[in-house]
Amino acid sequence: MSDDDREASWERALCLELRARDGWRLGCSFLELDHVLIAVADLAAAALEIEARCGLASVEGGRHPGWGTANRIVPLGETYLELVAVVDRAEAARSPFGRWVAGVRPGLGEPLGWAVRTDELDAVARHLGLTVRAGSRVAPGGELLRWRAAGVEEAAVEPSLPFFIEWGEGVPLPGRARVTHPIGRVEIGKLVLDGDADRLAAWLGNESLPLTVRPGAPAIASIVLAGSAGEIVLVAGGVDLTAEPARTSRWTVRRTTR
Repeated sequence: MSDDDREASWERALCLELRARDGWRLGCSFLELDHVLIAVADLAAAALEIEARCGLASVEGGRHPGWGTANRIVPLGETYLELVAVVDRAEAARSPFGRWVAGVRPGLGEPLGWAVRTDELDAVARHLGLTVRAGSRVAPGGELLRWRAAGVEEAAVEPSLPFFIEWGEGVPLPGRARVTHPIGRVEIGKLVLDGDADRLAAWLGNESLPLTVRPGAPAIASIVLAGSAGEIVLVAGGVDLTAEPARTSRWTVRRTTR
């Protein structure tokens, strides 16, 4: 073992010891923003719209066996946007995740939920009393992507809270998929959430993440993407991908009035 490996191992052991003593985090960062889900009625149509109106390219994801859903990925480096749609309503009705996606109004892109990444999912689930569930999908190239997640049911009820995801060993992060966005380099700048800031802090163990929390009914209020061409703001209440972008450096996809 190299000196760097020994140091990393010692730091991880100390982090786990502090967590065990305190019951939750004490200054050891182990949660990272992973992705934000946007529920859509049609994946192909949503991909065309989000590229035409926002300058964001996407790649094919795959179908989620047993969940009745499928996705496309908007890679953003260490994070990504997940466009997700119900493709089998009967199957989705038997799955907590499928029911969550199916509960969104059809025809609109709706910020649905968000996930944080950890390599200590079992410890997080034990502390919060969550059920861990396995998931997978086959990528277009044939490789099998596996992960485990906890807190999906809770996030569906209270979407200001994220669910937790742990990617399988050796699985490449979806956000790192190669893609060229017409708008240029872009990443998630922050999430604006409506909800209880104290409740969220307790859920996350006071992790430092790019979030703004406002009082209100639990929801993702907006997704702020920052890049070389300015900002793209995806606003809750239905992402109107037919709206013309602003004529300044700020591209805004605004609330849809129906």
